[in-house]
Amino acid sequence: MTDPTRTTVLTRRLLAPNPGPMTLEGTNSWVVGAPGQQDVVVVDPGPADRGHLEALAAAGRTVLTLITHRHADHAGSVDEFHALTGAPVRAFLPELCRDAEPLADRETIEAAGVRIRVLHTPGHTADSVCLHLPEDTPLPRTDDGRDDDRDHDADGVPRGSVLTGDTVLGRGTTVLDHPDGTLGAYLRSLHRLAVLGEALVLPGHAEVRPDLERTCEELLEHRMERLAEVREAVRSLGRGATLEAITARIYHDVPPNVLPAARLSVGAQLAYLGF
Repeated sequence: MTDPTRTTVLTRRLLAPNPGPMTLEGTNSWVVGAPGQQDVVVVDPGPADRGHLEALAAAGRTVLTLITHRHADHAGSVDEFHALTGAPVRAFLPELCRDAEPLADRETIEAAGVRIRVLHTPGHTADSVCLHLPEDTPLPRTDDGRDDDRDHDADGVPRGSVLTGDTVLGRGTTVLDHPDGTLGAYLRSLHRLAVLGEALVLPGHAEVRPDLERTCEELLEHRMERLAEVREAVRSLGRGATLEAITARIYHDVPPNVLPAARLSVGAQLAYLGF
């Protein structure tokens, strides 16, 4: 059984065994708790893989489970993990909650010795949330420059971390699950997250990123470039062009198994532009 890996002073990560074109190496499940605490908060227990869930449950006494959004690779194990730990489950959608109330935007949760701020960040899906840990810090550095996974405070001023689900990935850009996810909402969410500055990005897939503000700026720039490409494709193909034709023109170099996701994002962009 694999143990979660220490990622910051307040978090550990356990990679779910569900790699794929949309999940990259797999879904990141997060274990959150203050150093020395037995109590933990688990964020996104992931798919219903028994070994993965048992490893999460063994990481501490789960007192709360939080879900960043409704997709099965993050929330498919809600019932099984709830039965395994007995911990209440909270999400933005009431139907994902177990023995607890839905999450509310700007709410502050205090559990496992940690303060967690809830930010509603729709775009990838309408129910997407990010979870801000304002007191979190990077791991201390050893003399040779490597991370040291000692369970004590890092040197320097805390800059916080944000569990971003699929709103901000560890690499690449997220899919907008249109029509539930919309580009307008996503752009507003990126602007909202950018205000948190150099907070560490703890994503739902791939690796930790060092600077949330810079990452959001890069994603905003990329979306503007994609919008320009969509405008040009519509101009060239005509307003009667199908979604499939526009997607094929813009994403001509992606594997076929990624095209359905690309069509969702193009649909969101066309809706945003009013086409």
